[in-house]
Amino acid sequence: MTTSSDNQGRPLPGERGEVLHALAEQRELFLITLRGLSDGQAAQRTTVSELTLGGILKHLATGERVWTRILSAGDGELPEGMLDMDQYRMAADDTLAGLLGQYASATRATDDAVAALPDLDRTVPLPVTPWSPPEPVRWSARRILLHLLQETAQHAGHADIIREALDGASSTAQR
Repeated sequence: MTTSSDNQGRPLPGERGEVLHALAEQRELFLITLRGLSDGQAAQRTTVSELTLGGILKHLATGERVWTRILSAGDGELPEGMLDMDQYRMAADDTLAGLLGQYASATRATDDAVAALPDLDRTVPLPVTPWSPPEPVRWSARRILLHLLQETAQHAGHADIIREALDGASSTAQR
């Protein structure tokens, strides 16, 4: 996973560095739950939920791409894939290795976009979605990063439960 550093490899200072570091920690915790899995295990449901480890991975990769596009473009346009419900499912032709590659690419893009910002105060309009309030909404880069941090942490918890039900492993106890 990427680290929060500038284009010369130095750690980012201040708030950007701290928030990116916290996000990187949650990403790493999530990735621990995927260690040693086959494609079949990544696609397997283990609870009453429809969620699978591969589906969560695909969703988190999509989320990173979508929110980075919202932040970088700043145009309020709906990013491709944001409303796609297939982002929660590991398709028959998806592989765990392929999804891990997509996630790594998406997280690098997020970190690079944030590193390029002068600060986290930049605001951007959010795209209109079925759950949007009637008035236009703007979020700061800080709020977008905190949203990604919350999503990653929440889904890392889901992944722990799914993995434990699969084979007894989790982010703290590998088999």
